[in-house]
This record gives sequence, C-alpha cells and structure tokens, in this order.
Amino acid sequence: MRRTIVRAWLACGVMDITAAFVVYGALFGVKPVPLLQGVAAGLIGIQAARAGGMATAALGLACHFTVALGAATTYVLASRRIGFLVSRPVPAGILYGIAVYFFMQRVVVPLSAIRPGPFNPKLTITGIVIHIFCVGLPISLTTAAQPRRAIARPSPI
Repeated sequence: MRRTIVRAWLACGVMDITAAFVVYGALFGVKPVPLLQGVAAGLIGIQAARAGGMATAALGLACHFTVALGAATTYVLASRRIGFLVSRPVPAGILYGIAVYFFMQRVVVPLSAIRPGPFNPKLTITGIVIHIFCVGLPISLTTAAQPRRAIARPSPI
C-alpha cells in the first residue's frame, strides 16, 4: 500500500504543479516563483511570502507536495473500503478531482493566511479541469493499476 500511495502522490504532485506552471503562466502570465510563493502565503501570509524569495518558493513547493500526499493517501485508504474507487477509476477520479478542488477552495484556503478572492469563472473552470486531469485521475488510475495485494483489504477483526 505504501508504494501505491507514493506512486499516486508523485503522479499527482508532479502533474498538478506542472499544469499550474503551464496553464497559469499561459492564461494569466503567472511565473513559477510567484506561483509557489502564493502557495506558501497560505502559511505565512502574502507579504512574507513575496519577501522571502526562493526560500518561500521552496516552502510553497513543499506545501504543494504535502497537500498532494494527503490527497493520494486519502484516496488509497478509501479504496480499501470503497470498491468503486478501484473498479471504476475514471469516473471515481473525475469526481475525486472535483471534490479535492472544492475542498481546497472551501476549507483549506479560508483557513489559511490568505483571503479567498472574488469568484472568477475562468479561474474556477481552469482549476476544476486541472484537478480532474492532474489530481483525481492520476491518483485513481495509479491506485487501480496496482496489484490487488498492493491494496490489501482490511482483516475482518
């Protein structure tokens, strides 16, 4: 099970941050270092994140991969009890990507040191699409591709 979590974590983490760099760079002109500093701002605030240079960009990258680990671990552990997550990885991954997006927007961001911005349909649709293809599906497909023994069923005790 650990290998499954690590594989799903890395697939999700790498694909999601790569998509963020490419898509937000192309659509909104956001460069990688400020993007990562924006992630770190959730912990330390926007002023400190911008002033911290590469150190806060590295903190943002660490935060990103920590969240990806949480998302992958949650899915893999849930897949031990909910067969649909393994037997139907595409619809499960699509739904999971959407759920992770809204969890981030409605729970994580409001609890962070940054304020949620006003509703922006373009940002919302972009974020949902990225979460479907670069969070939910990589995690679900990686989990489903592992041998059944890698996703051990809990003992009846």
